[in-house]
Amino acid sequence: MPAKRISKYIRDYLNFALIKEHEKFFITVFLMVIYLVIWAGFIDFMRLPFSMKTIVKIHTTWLVWLVDFLVACVSLGAVIFINHDRNIKNKQKKELAKLKSQLESNHQVAELIRKGEYNKIMHITDHHSSLLDLAKNLMETNQKEEAVKWITKGKDIINEVLRKYRKIDELSIEIIKAIIQYTDAIQGAFYLLENDKLVSRATYAFNRQRFVKQEFEVGRGLVGQVAYEKAMIYRTEIPDDYFTVTSGLLNDVKPKSLLILPLMQEDELQGVVEVAFLQDHIPSYKLDFAEELSSMIGRTIYAQKINARTEVLLKESQEMTVTLQRNEEKLKENAREMMIAQEELEQSNELLESKIQEVENGQKRMVALLTNASEFISIYNEDQQLVFESPSVKRILGYADDENIVGMDPELMTPKGYKTINKLFEYLKQTPGGESVAQYAYLKKSGEKLFLETKGKNLLHDPAIKGIIFNTQDITERIRAEKEERMKSRMQSLSENSPDMIIRINTTGKLVYANPVVSEFMGLSIQEITKKRINDLHIDERFIEFINNVLKEIKNNEEQIIDELEIAAPEGSKIMQIKAIPEHSEDNVLESILFVAHDMTEIKMIEQEIKEKNKKISDSINYAQRIQTSILPDTSFIQRHFPRSFIFYRPKDVVSGDFPWFVKKDETFYVAAVDCTGHGVPGALLSFIGYFLLNNIVNIDDNFNAAKILDLLHEGVRTTLKQNEEGNNGRDGMDLALCKINKENKTIQYAGAHNPLYLLRKGKLIEYKGSRKGIGGKPLLKKKEKEFENHEIAYEEGDKIFIFSDGLPDQLGGERRRKYQSKRIREALTEREDLSMAHFERHFSSDFYEWMGKEKQVDDVLLIGIEL
Repeated sequence: MPAKRISKYIRDYLNFALIKEHEKFFITVFLMVIYLVIWAGFIDFMRLPFSMKTIVKIHTTWLVWLVDFLVACVSLGAVIFINHDRNIKNKQKKELAKLKSQLESNHQVAELIRKGEYNKIMHITDHHSSLLDLAKNLMETNQKEEAVKWITKGKDIINEVLRKYRKIDELSIEIIKAIIQYTDAIQGAFYLLENDKLVSRATYAFNRQRFVKQEFEVGRGLVGQVAYEKAMIYRTEIPDDYFTVTSGLLNDVKPKSLLILPLMQEDELQGVVEVAFLQDHIPSYKLDFAEELSSMIGRTIYAQKINARTEVLLKESQEMTVTLQRNEEKLKENAREMMIAQEELEQSNELLESKIQEVENGQKRMVALLTNASEFISIYNEDQQLVFESPSVKRILGYADDENIVGMDPELMTPKGYKTINKLFEYLKQTPGGESVAQYAYLKKSGEKLFLETKGKNLLHDPAIKGIIFNTQDITERIRAEKEERMKSRMQSLSENSPDMIIRINTTGKLVYANPVVSEFMGLSIQEITKKRINDLHIDERFIEFINNVLKEIKNNEEQIIDELEIAAPEGSKIMQIKAIPEHSEDNVLESILFVAHDMTEIKMIEQEIKEKNKKISDSINYAQRIQTSILPDTSFIQRHFPRSFIFYRPKDVVSGDFPWFVKKDETFYVAAVDCTGHGVPGALLSFIGYFLLNNIVNIDDNFNAAKILDLLHEGVRTTLKQNEEGNNGRDGMDLALCKINKENKTIQYAGAHNPLYLLRKGKLIEYKGSRKGIGGKPLLKKKEKEFENHEIAYEEGDKIFIFSDGLPDQLGGERRRKYQSKRIREALTEREDLSMAHFERHFSSDFYEWMGKEKQVDDVLLIGIEL
């Protein structure tokens, strides 16, 4: 508000009350002197005499009043200046006094902080300062530390009580007593949870134990509520009916606050502690202390319960042990009596068992004798029905123990055997008391053939037997031995008549048998040879060394050995093929070695003669191969004119029926892949005919096109082999693919006898098939032959041509042993557009051998590739 502000300024700066007396005096004197001077000036200016009248007179003009007013304003300005200066100084004094007061207050706060008297700080000043905030923080921190210390000390006290007292009754009163004393409470009670009820075990009030018994059901009353909720209750409003203990000194003092605490072991309630205070407010750290006590006391009570239960169980166990010991003594006494009775029973049993065992052994011996006997006894009545059969019959005839024997089974007897046994039975039946023997063959259940010998006796008249008794035994081994003896005799007979040397030597090196040829070969008698060791004989040392080596090797391996050896004989040196055969005993033990030596001298001479003839033939073929190789072009020869070209040439034999042919005349090049009928020497002979005929034809006239050259070659072969003559049915000839290449006009003339031309241009393969007509062969008189077709092809720079014989596509191989086929060649050529001739040369060489694998090469192989 401007009016109030102006009024305030007037009060602050035009307040003459603030002007001191001497200042008023000096201002007044100053104004009077100034006025007198000014008035004197005006009077002098008006040339009037100086007097009061004159002074009054001059104030009739406005100028004098104006000057007086200005002078008065100067005086007012001085008053304002003085008041302003004085206000500033007063304000500075007040601030200085305030600052001094604050410094004194801070000094007092610092001193109280040093002394730790934080409660007095709050009463010193109400001014806010950082030091006061610091004091407050220190006080709060101190209070918290004090609370922690108080709680820690309280826990130590309670823990000491928990450790000291082991019985629940003592622990109950001591723990409630310690809590009340430490927390400054007036009374308290300790409840334990027993059978779902909280039963007071100790009450303490006004420093004395009270014997008050109370029970609370869980959920009833404050104590029951705490037990139900398992949470602490702190109340400052005490119910009117709350239980109180009267003190003789304090009369009926009712608590003002109440703390009821559950005692917990993990989540299991063990009891409740109730504590009452006279204070209407309990510090929060005492509530924290109460929370800590909940689990501490709960765990101890739980342990006390367990210990009490354990003690009860231990006591029961001890009582039970005493009872068991008494029973054990009785059992031992009974056991001793039973042991005596058992020993007597065992002795009786052993005696009885020994008797039984003797009887059983006797029966077993009897059964074993009857079962394992080498013969069996059969008794038949006069109707030839079986009455008795001894046990060994099943083993001898191959029956199982649970099978029944019904007598002689005609199905298991040979017709001759059945007839023999019937004849024996009829004879005995008609001869009372008579005896006879018969041998016959019998088949076991397994089909094995047996030879039986039966001795029969008619005892029908004997009242003990009343039958015809047959005593039968297995004579198979005896029959086999007789047969082997006969076989040995027969073998010996064969050996005696054999043209080969036959020697049997046992494992010790002693000769046990030698046939007459040995005697003749060695020039010694049989008596001088047999029963002697091989090292003791005066014969060729090479033969002795051979025999010893074979003996040593067969002892180790027991395998037959066949070898050849040159031995000195009376007629001269002989080459013998000796076969050493190991002979084993019935127990499969090496018993002897049979040496059979066959004279191979004549056969070896024939073989040697054949080898010499083969060598001459091989030399002739090799010479022919050198001639063929020298006249045929190789890869380097073609590469002089077509640098990027190759010849893949693999003859089946030394000489080949396939051959490459290459001729240059001026700028015309002739190239052919020729496949003659057959391979080896016949094919090579045909190749020479074809080679020289082609050379002659192209030398006759340069203007012959490719088809004309084949026509002339066809006629030439027929004429050379006289196939055009009557009676000659020869089909020898050749297939080929011929190209006539002209580099000047970049053309190819192609003509084929069965074989095609592959032209590869920028990855695309063009096939020119040959005529279905071969070179050579007998002409058909009734059918005019067609001429070979001539193909005129304009080639481009970089075109690749391939001609080949049928040896490559006809080669067998692969996993299914199939032909290589032309399809595989076409796929290899068109696999990628940028493949070079060097790649194709490597590919066909490796792919051919990989495809062939272990198969034999079926024909000569020829493939020519040229990049134009």
